[in-house]
Amino acid sequence: MRKTLLIALIALLGELKSYAQDNSNLAATPPMGWNSWNIFQTKIDEPLLKQMVDAYVSSGMRDAGYTYFVLDDGWMSMERDQNGQLVADPKKFPNGMKEFADYVHSKGMKFGIYNCAGSKTCAGYPGTRGHEYEDARLYASWGVDYFKYDWCNTDSLNAKEAYKTMSDALKASGRPIVFSLCEWGGHNPWLWNGIGQLYRTTGDINVSFVKPVKHGTWEAQSVLSILDKQETIRQYNHPGHWNDPDMLEVGNGLTNTEDKAHFSLWCMMSAPLMAGNNLEKMSDQTKTILTNKDVIALDQDALGVQCFKVYSDNGLEAWAKPLSNGDWAICFLNRTAQSQNINYDWSQHAINDDISKTNADFTKATFKLHDLWTKKDVGTTKRAFKQALASHDVIVLRLVKG
Repeated sequence: MRKTLLIALIALLGELKSYAQDNSNLAATPPMGWNSWNIFQTKIDEPLLKQMVDAYVSSGMRDAGYTYFVLDDGWMSMERDQNGQLVADPKKFPNGMKEFADYVHSKGMKFGIYNCAGSKTCAGYPGTRGHEYEDARLYASWGVDYFKYDWCNTDSLNAKEAYKTMSDALKASGRPIVFSLCEWGGHNPWLWNGIGQLYRTTGDINVSFVKPVKHGTWEAQSVLSILDKQETIRQYNHPGHWNDPDMLEVGNGLTNTEDKAHFSLWCMMSAPLMAGNNLEKMSDQTKTILTNKDVIALDQDALGVQCFKVYSDNGLEAWAKPLSNGDWAICFLNRTAQSQNINYDWSQHAINDDISKTNADFTKATFKLHDLWTKKDVGTTKRAFKQALASHDVIVLRLVKG
């Protein structure tokens, strides 16, 4: 009898160890998906979201590499049930959350959901504080693959301990679930190794390219204000541990060039790509930006190294990103309100990256230049790169060693 119990215990420990190893390998590349918040906030329901799921597929988003369909705040009833369980709002989701998750899965995608570390979510729905393990088990039973965990109404909670508790609960749920920590960067979450796979680095993004936007007691970030906060923490970005500069506002009111720049910069940073637009009503321009597979390939590059600034002059910048096969990506960014002329002499701008331990000396090696937006070859590094660049626009080049 003792021998039988011992064998069973060894088998159980083996299963737990195997599961932990699987869980630790989540998000080898930055997660890609769609989140309901930026465009719909809490005004969501099952019919609307099924339309978004269908448009996710028909638009080509899924085939371009987007995987997750994430419900943000507002999916639940205002109170837990008599057993303390979270309940999907019966008016918004009359068939329950499991049925909706099954619908997402039936389309070849993964399902994500939202809650908050505090007593209530940011929109006032029941938070997770004190219910971490039961909530994690509930999510697992629904088939949740991705969990976004916000930081509202947390009072005096210790941030790292709160996120560690939820992380442990997800790992104990019996289902591999990507953990997205939406702590806003106030407690340096990028230092918390092993707790999650995505670590928000700033407050919420806004539909603004240059300047943050005041909202009473808090300030929503712009594309450029978020970009400027990333470079000092790029060393913490790597497979399975991604700096998260927040969701995409592509298609939500920026100009087309700003949308292109926003998307390009997030891909250069190896950032999680969470679209937040109306998928059913997006323009062809928006679709072209979000599904540019050449630019997405920079984001999904196996090396997982975030870009860094290698040139800056009067609002014209160049950002470099090493790639896993020895190529480089260079993104020229015009931050100003006027068109700028690029005259970039490669021989004067050798690249050395202490993070990836890679370099490019253009006096010793020649690279072919391929523009990832025009999809044209545009010369080599033997000659200076000269081109006009519109206000708030980018040119993204892939440098291929010749």
